[in-house]
Amino acid sequence: MTALENLGPRLGHRSRVSAHLKNVRNAVATVADDIAQGFMEITHNSLALLGMAVVFAVITLIARPDLREAGEFRLMTLLQERQEEAIGVIEEPAYAELTAVERATAANPKDLPSQQAAVAFWLSKKYSVAPEPLSALVATAFEIGQKAKLDPTLILAIMAIESGFNPFAQSSVGAQGLMQVMTTVHHDKYENFGGKLAAFDPVTNLRVGVKVLQECIARAGSIEGGLKFYVGAANLASDSGYAGKVMAEHARLLAVVGGKRPPPASRFFASPATSRPMPASLPAEPKLLESADKAGEKVASLDGL
Repeated sequence: MTALENLGPRLGHRSRVSAHLKNVRNAVATVADDIAQGFMEITHNSLALLGMAVVFAVITLIARPDLREAGEFRLMTLLQERQEEAIGVIEEPAYAELTAVERATAANPKDLPSQQAAVAFWLSKKYSVAPEPLSALVATAFEIGQKAKLDPTLILAIMAIESGFNPFAQSSVGAQGLMQVMTTVHHDKYENFGGKLAAFDPVTNLRVGVKVLQECIARAGSIEGGLKFYVGAANLASDSGYAGKVMAEHARLLAVVGGKRPPPASRFFASPATSRPMPASLPAEPKLLESADKAGEKVASLDGL
């Protein structure tokens, strides 16, 4: 009887301990679950805020291209500063000279195929430009012309008439660079090259100019019509002889490529005309058009011989 009386309290004590431990486990599980849920909510909210911030930033950059350009300019400045710091650590003169050579748009004419070299030397003599930078432009024009399915001599003829191979040329209406592309009109085409300032990089301006020329020819359905679009005279009765000037120079370059002696012609290139609305490139001067027409007639007469 005494043993049973002693056993009862012990069993009751054990059951109370088990119940207490169970309550503790439940409490710990509840706290852990609350912590996990809180962490998930915080993470979810943080990711949502981050996503909203990214979307807002993208919309802002699309709506404000000036901010995007400012950011690109700042990034380019930082990268250039870091590069200059790295170059400053290296004191070998040969390294600096190599960097300058790599920056230059130039090539040895002797390294070009004979036809391209002939074109480079002929243009160099006519337009008083060093043959080395012209060689680089000629090689690029032949490469891009093949890809764009455009005669490279046509591309070079446009550069000759538009700017006389001056990569820093700018007209009064804002046409810039070798091919005198309207940067404000075709600024989107420079985005992949770092922005509008790339208009003064010779190779970049050439590439963008060819793209504009392709679009103009596609719209007009012919090369002559495309040149009229290119000069901004699509809605005018006449392009003031611009297409004739380009085609005459084109014919001369074809003669050079073919190993023939082109007819002599004075150096000329286009100049702005205020009556034309936002041309892709510069229109031509009336005085120079007369000489261009005569040169075109000479080329035509030689072809008939």
